[in-house]
Amino acid sequence: MEIIYEPWPWYISGFLIAVTMLLLLLLGKKFGMSSNLRTMCAISGGNKFSHFFTYNWRNDLWNLIVVFGAVIGGFLASHYLSLENDMPQISTHTLEALNNLGIASENHYLPVELFSFETLNVKTLAILIVGGFLVGFGARYAGGCTSGHAISGLSNLQLPSLIAVIGFFIGGLIMVHLIFPLIF
Repeated sequence: MEIIYEPWPWYISGFLIAVTMLLLLLLGKKFGMSSNLRTMCAISGGNKFSHFFTYNWRNDLWNLIVVFGAVIGGFLASHYLSLENDMPQISTHTLEALNNLGIASENHYLPVELFSFETLNVKTLAILIVGGFLVGFGARYAGGCTSGHAISGLSNLQLPSLIAVIGFFIGGLIMVHLIFPLIF
């Protein structure tokens, strides 16, 4: 049972991702999480407000199962397949940088300094709203999210996905090294 509690080696998880992508390719399906937002809006009657949501959303129901599976799998893994007080391995440089920003390193995946009702104020709410809008806008503008472009698009050798993934990395570096320290 130890293999369940430990991170899987790249050659196992990478192989499983490759097999999944091959199956999706053979079935003519595209993988991506952000496309589910369009499906959910179409199911909810979004076609009454925009023609973008007028399409046969039943063809994409399989992808909603992926989202629900990710949510359920994350819950099961964090509550039943993780050792208690199991801290993720983070580099000492990152731990020092977080401590310098006032974020404790013993808070596991959700630092209470960032993810608690006590810290919810106007600044935090504004960050969440603006960040959510930017992520949603960026995913729509780029024609997909990081998982769709980096996994599905790159495996299909699509140049727009390569450009998007490069943009994701550049944006992430700018956020972490320039904007994040200004916000906190």
